[in-house]
Amino acid sequence: MAPSAVFLEPDNLLTPKEKNKLRKPVVEKMRRDRINSSIEQLKLLLEKEFQRHQPNSKLEKADILEMTVSYLKQQSQLQLKTSFHKSSQFDFREGYSRCLQEAFHFLSLHKVRTETQTKLLSHFQK
Repeated sequence: MAPSAVFLEPDNLLTPKEKNKLRKPVVEKMRRDRINSSIEQLKLLLEKEFQRHQPNSKLEKADILEMTVSYLKQQSQLQLKTSFHKSSQFDFREGYSRCLQEAFHFLSLHKVRTETQTKLLSHFQK
């Protein structure tokens, strides 16, 4: 009976070092569970992408992480290209509008034949 009495000691009889020693495996298991849960979530989120690259293979955790990093890099590059393209279009439109304003201003200051002015404005609107 003596050994079971030692096993059932209250927490206040344990030293801090002993408490940490008992708690460490529990904390480590919780950490591993969080990691595994996150990897499983990544696998589910990117399941179609994984099937495209390795259709009938069982993925290891390292494979899931590597493919996720690769996928995120690819998405980041696509986003940069798209934002650059949109930025270029915006810059072109803004420049064109500014040019059009300058042309209207110029035409209003100088006496240009009305027919020429109408043709020019019609051309800009196209």
